Amino acid sequence: MSEVIVPLSALSWSTRAACQGEDPELFFPPGEDPEDLGWQDRALCAQTDPELFFPEPGHRTSGAKKVCARCEVRTECAEYALSNPDLTPSGVWGGLDERDRADIRRQQRSLEEAA
Repeated sequence: MSEVIVPLSALSWSTRAACQGEDPELFFPPGEDPEDLGWQDRALCAQTDPELFFPEPGHRTSGAKKVCARCEVRTECAEYALSNPDLTPSGVWGGLDERDRADIRRQQRSLEEAA
């Protein structure tokens, strides 16, 4: 069965977001201005149901990865997730799920140790 991607307006999904009402500084590394979203303003996921990017354990991430594949800020998102593992422990970021990010970090550590 294929997953259906339902575009939502940014306002619509953000009013239902789990982070609604929380301190924005929880979601940004120290020194990063929560008001300056930069690349995040252009992300396709901001127009898509956020539940697609944070599936229940054991559920497919292919729908989210398809959205990411078409996103102009995929690289920035993936770099953000890889640079901020404490802020991005779950979900799909830049087309990478938890396992993908763990594999990349493991490869990076191996390369650093070999150098």
